[in-house]
Amino acid sequence: MTVAVSEGRRVEPGATLLSFKAMKMETHMTADRARIVERLLVKPGDRMQAKDLLIVFRAD
Repeated sequence: MTVAVSEGRRVEPGATLLSFKAMKMETHMTADRARIVERLLVKPGDRMQAKDLLIVFRAD
């Protein structure tokens, strides 16, 4: 897993948040709206499972 954002950073729609490989394919997770990253619950190299919480955004 690659983490492209940091806590406290404002992200705009379409910005890449994370990328990860699954079944030999790389997938990019992008922001669907402008938000501020409050907490990252993953770090580079972590493995994840379905339904894991990865990022917490601050409510506007």
